[in-house]
Amino acid sequence: MQYADVIVNITADALDKPFAYIVPDELSGQVVPGARVRVPFGNGGRHVSAFVVALRDTCDYDPSKMKAIEAVLTGEDTADARLIKLAAWMCRTYGGVMAQALKTVLPTKKRVRRKKTEDVREELAALPAPAVLTEGQQGAVDRILSEWERENPRPVLLRGVTGSGKTLIYMELIARVLEEGRDVIVLIPEIALTRQTVMRFVARFGGRVSFLHSRLSDGEKYDQMKAARKGDVRIMVGPRSALFTPFSHLGLIVIDEEHEESYHSELTPRYHARETAIKRAEIEGARVVMGSATPSLTASARAERGEYLGIVLPERYGSAELPETKIVDMTEEMKSGNRSIFSGTLKEELTDCLREGGQAMLFLNRRGYAGFVTCRACGYVARCPHCDISLTRHLNRKLVCHYCGYEIPEYETCPSCGSPHIGGISVGTEQVEEQLKKEFPGIRTLRMDLDTTRGKEGHGKILKEFGERKADVLIGTQMIVKGHDFPNVTLVGVLLADLSLNAQDYRAAERTFQLITQAAGRAGRGQKPGTAVIQTYKPDHFAILTAAAQNYEAFYKEEMSYRRIMHYPPEGLLLAVLGSGEDPAKLHEAMEYIRRFISRIDPKNAFSAIGPAPQTVGKVRDRYREVIYIRHREREMLVKARSLIERYTEMNSGFADIRVEFNLST
Repeated sequence: MQYADVIVNITADALDKPFAYIVPDELSGQVVPGARVRVPFGNGGRHVSAFVVALRDTCDYDPSKMKAIEAVLTGEDTADARLIKLAAWMCRTYGGVMAQALKTVLPTKKRVRRKKTEDVREELAALPAPAVLTEGQQGAVDRILSEWERENPRPVLLRGVTGSGKTLIYMELIARVLEEGRDVIVLIPEIALTRQTVMRFVARFGGRVSFLHSRLSDGEKYDQMKAARKGDVRIMVGPRSALFTPFSHLGLIVIDEEHEESYHSELTPRYHARETAIKRAEIEGARVVMGSATPSLTASARAERGEYLGIVLPERYGSAELPETKIVDMTEEMKSGNRSIFSGTLKEELTDCLREGGQAMLFLNRRGYAGFVTCRACGYVARCPHCDISLTRHLNRKLVCHYCGYEIPEYETCPSCGSPHIGGISVGTEQVEEQLKKEFPGIRTLRMDLDTTRGKEGHGKILKEFGERKADVLIGTQMIVKGHDFPNVTLVGVLLADLSLNAQDYRAAERTFQLITQAAGRAGRGQKPGTAVIQTYKPDHFAILTAAAQNYEAFYKEEMSYRRIMHYPPEGLLLAVLGSGEDPAKLHEAMEYIRRFISRIDPKNAFSAIGPAPQTVGKVRDRYREVIYIRHREREMLVKARSLIERYTEMNSGFADIRVEFNLST
């Protein structure tokens, strides 16, 4: 006999209290997770619709006292039903249980005391009138509309150089979709960091626009979703959680800055908003448009294969030119006696910028800095000979590879040049601000990092002040290079540009190229020409050179050749099996058992598995973390492997204290 857990109330709260029913033999095969069914409910003989959360072969209740599912309902297709179907797909694709997937896609029915939210409408008066599309932009719109006339339109990838006006194209397409009586979801990396984008949408579409962001209360988020369900809102703008807005007539999903890592969830199910948006569009009969100056290699590879429609905007909007870029070799600066954070070139350019009344942004590339070892004299970085990944310094004075577990003793001197100046990097935004004020007395600065943006409106306040020219220089980490448009910024300085090349990640070069390209692209977006100064210890690295030249094609060609050799995504697929536990010895033993199980289900060695090894961050909240990586060319093979490993760990009591999660990179 088979049993089903169902929920009768479509809210996240109900997921913790499912009801068990018998699955009749005649409905076997039709009752699946996500299916909508009719069941007898309560003692009054009511018959209600419900959704299947899970199936099981055993039950904790007496079968003789249980009720049976009456029918599978297929006639009525509601927004809730489609979201449940999406949750079932997420569960199959990314792992976890159905309840976790449903909690991700369903709004939390939780009313809390309302707090004052930021209102972008008060700043609309400062915006110019809507711009007219250029010939190139109109051509892009026409190509997309032509694609939409196909029976099965492909997702669209819009690659435009920084400042090319991709947002104008989005708004033109949105207007067409609204005319059809359909609704729109616009995904952006983080609404607090892209305030100007939201303001433009509100200026164009008025009260039909609403927005979500991570700092809204649960009650505020619930109210937004309720308004969308009722039809009071037609456009929802927000981060990846906005993807699950319960629109009844969804027509378009826009993914701005498609390359951003924030679109990949770190909570089970570890879904990617790009893949999930495409699946939701398939379920809803909607379209998908993605845009970026630096698309992910995965998206570009799919466009190259014809799976997506690829469109390129090679020029900036209006008369703006791409910035002049200058690469500074910091090893040469050190040889000349300059041990400052700022190169001579950057000091000269900043002096000129301030004298001419411009503003500057100093971007500190801290991504990937944690734990790796580098020589400040020659730029040498300790790397794993087996995985081409930088080694991480541990407290036991060992350098460890977080992919395969290779380790060596920590260096006392640089093995390349013999210098004693080898160790970690410890430069922070506060140090940059302090040294900047020493070099330029009286300079007005704003700093944007985790410390200065802790408040609910911290990001917006800093960006607003900088936009009002209350500061000469904005200093920050990667959060300052996410889509901002300040026409008076004529200089961008990239400090420690190559730091992210040393991250324990096969995508290190891709991340570095994206960060530097996006950072440099903040300069010269108005009438004044811009300059970008890129300070690096690796001036000849192809990611640095192609980013300085804003040459995406050259970077893509070079990086894809490396991915093909290593069979890394998008040339292959990578499944990370992530384990964590409070006892490090028990965790390692459990991961070794998983490694042996992989060998048993793969007698022909179709998989390429490495590990177990420590995760990049080996301990979080008193839980130790290890990882096993599995590579294969076919998604279905990795999905099957994940499913088998899930069942193996669920059945084995030795994993009772071990948490196992999965992350699929495509």
